[in-house]
Amino acid sequence: RRGAAAAPGSGASRAGGPGTDGAPLPGLSFPQSEAVARQLVELGFRGSGDVPRREDFEARAEEAAGLPGPASQRSLASAGKELKDNFLRALAEREEANRTGRMSSIIFIRDRNSHHQEVSAYIDYAHRLTTDDFEVYFSGKKRLLPRNTDLSFYNWDRNVSTSNSSPNYQVIAENACGLLFKNKSDRKIINVDPKAYPGDNTTRTPIETDLYLHVVIYDHILRRGA
Repeated sequence: RRGAAAAPGSGASRAGGPGTDGAPLPGLSFPQSEAVARQLVELGFRGSGDVPRREDFEARAEEAAGLPGPASQRSLASAGKELKDNFLRALAEREEANRTGRMSSIIFIRDRNSHHQEVSAYIDYAHRLTTDDFEVYFSGKKRLLPRNTDLSFYNWDRNVSTSNSSPNYQVIAENACGLLFKNKSDRKIINVDPKAYPGDNTTRTPIETDLYLHVVIYDHILRRGA
């Protein structure tokens, strides 16, 4: 949506760059193009009369241009961590893509809980990134463990199972093909049966790790405009 562009005859200042209210866009001398300036308006810099600091402006400009700025690097929980296990390295490699919505990964973990019961779950990684503090996982202070609030959870010792849709996936449990997950963005199906085709734009990667009994990651790539 290009709400930043002024309507014909509105009298918005071309020299200052159009804000949504027709006021000059502060600091337009910084950007390299009017297109970036329009995107900055959509990102929150409107004609309020307050001149942004250069570092704030540059951070917004990088966001508008789709460039990874310093702020995005600082926001990664894995940044600067010494990752000694394959599982943690695999999560770190996928963190930024899951945070930005370019990828939607499902993590299968089977392990034992604090009661020494064998449990497993399919975890919506992108969703957990918004609800959990992954600093403690990447630093090794805690382990990412299955929960009964994950997409699909099973306690092998108690024979208890739960399923929950997430902001990114709908769970399809009653199906002849077994457990399926439907991505809510592009409506593609992810099949977690190890003997089946995982689905369009999806790859299945088993992870060798010393932290868990069994780990598999399903990476679903989201197409632009899906």
